[in-house]
Amino acid sequence: MPFASSDYVASVNQFAHESWQSAVMHRLVTPTLLFLLPFAFFLAFFHPAILYIDNPGWLIHGSDHFDNGEGALGSHAYWHDPSAGISLKTTLLNAPEGVSVLYTDSNPLITVTAKLFANLLPADAQLVGPWILLNLILQAFFAWLLLRRHAPGPVALWAGVALLAYPPTLANRFLHVNLMAHWTILAALCLFLDAKRGQQLRWWALLIAVTALIHSYLLVMVVAIWASTIMLRFVEGPCQMRLVTLAHVVSMFGLIVGIAWWLGVGTPISTGTFGSFAMPIDALWNPGIDQFSRLLPPNAHGTEGWFEGFQYLGAGGLALMVTALIVQRYRTSRQGEAILLNRLRGLAPALIALAIFAIFRLSLPAPILVMLDPLRASGRLFWPVGYVLVLIAVLTVFRLRARNAGLILTVTIALQVIDLVGMANIIRAQSREADRRQLYGRTLDPRWDPLIRQSTSIAFIPGDVTSDLNLFQEISWRAVKEGHPVANVYAARTNRASQNRLATEGAAFARGNLVPGRLYVLLPGAPLPAAAVPRRLRLDGVTVVVPY
Repeated sequence: MPFASSDYVASVNQFAHESWQSAVMHRLVTPTLLFLLPFAFFLAFFHPAILYIDNPGWLIHGSDHFDNGEGALGSHAYWHDPSAGISLKTTLLNAPEGVSVLYTDSNPLITVTAKLFANLLPADAQLVGPWILLNLILQAFFAWLLLRRHAPGPVALWAGVALLAYPPTLANRFLHVNLMAHWTILAALCLFLDAKRGQQLRWWALLIAVTALIHSYLLVMVVAIWASTIMLRFVEGPCQMRLVTLAHVVSMFGLIVGIAWWLGVGTPISTGTFGSFAMPIDALWNPGIDQFSRLLPPNAHGTEGWFEGFQYLGAGGLALMVTALIVQRYRTSRQGEAILLNRLRGLAPALIALAIFAIFRLSLPAPILVMLDPLRASGRLFWPVGYVLVLIAVLTVFRLRARNAGLILTVTIALQVIDLVGMANIIRAQSREADRRQLYGRTLDPRWDPLIRQSTSIAFIPGDVTSDLNLFQEISWRAVKEGHPVANVYAARTNRASQNRLATEGAAFARGNLVPGRLYVLLPGAPLPAAAVPRRLRLDGVTVVVPY
């Protein structure tokens, strides 16, 4: 009997030890994969040198990263502007009116957070590269949260996470990386599907506040998902909860209005282009250009906005959809999946509305078009629909046995990788410049810095700097580092006051009325008034008028 007892104790101890080892391994494997998976995606699509925060040159010269470059410049100006405070506005660009960092395509959330540590940042700092990696990590995390309780096995789980977290639409945002924060959409889906947290105002308030400080397009998508939660509470909840729900709605819109005021949204001039950058009807299976797919031929979209309407699922994504349709026909959903799918039906009105706005250029009254103008790249609004389609497809494949589901999803990933190799090469080439670690590529003359240093302000003639954005960004980068204001800006939106000022200053320059202490930079085709001829100088093929 004592012998039996000792065997029993030994077996219990061994079981406990093995269980402890299994738990430890699980706790180590999950966070490791949540980092390795996004890092692998990062290395496939981006050069690792963009992670150096003292390496902004790849953004402001020698590439097509004009939006990212302007975003880096806006943050750079804000960090070097002692009068900016926490206003989310800098007067070192578009002086003297200044410009909100929102309209320089900077990331307000990262910019204002880094302002707290501005003294610790390098003089030439950029956080665009680290932001890309952070987005990819958060993508994996929220995709894992959505799938972890439904996967039949670990291989199926992590293959599903990869497919849900990293669609081609995410990689396509490489020219405007603020919009790579697709994790806000996945986080909103997590809240919507969470019966407990999804009912609590604080979680939605936190997500919506963070999203509002990243980008307005993502805010619209997250708010649409939140509104679906509110609608379900009104329809399904008890009557006594409706006043509480209404109070939540009022509080949330108060929060959004307050953040909009902080961001300095104001009343910019309408572009009248809502719907110009819509989603083509064949976007799910059309890669758009030759190099973006190795397996499917592109079809010309017939619109200049194909880039913004890009919604290609990839050959692997399309195969996933077909596989899900087959599995759905022969396998019934599990209990947990059935509950989740039933909950997702509550998103249908929001997803249908987003799809309509994304695809169709609607004939709406002029006042409504003005209100919708901030969403002119309407093709982006389909992103939540795309994520829900992939989520449902992955969950459907999860109905299979662990081995079969893992095998199918792994093969799907392999197909996706083969298809998107060309796309990855094109995107990675955009950041290859970062490996040179060279700050300036357009303004190499050593006289630029002393000339800018002795100036009190800088102005580009004409006021529209889009004809040479590399030149504008490099000179402006030098100027704001010295604390000297630049009269111009390349902004997503402008206002009437700045537009009128630039016209007035341009006319004054043409008459030869020069502002004392101002360095004038002439863009291609700009005439030189006779009064400025004695002060003309050529640097790197650029005509400048030195200050007096």
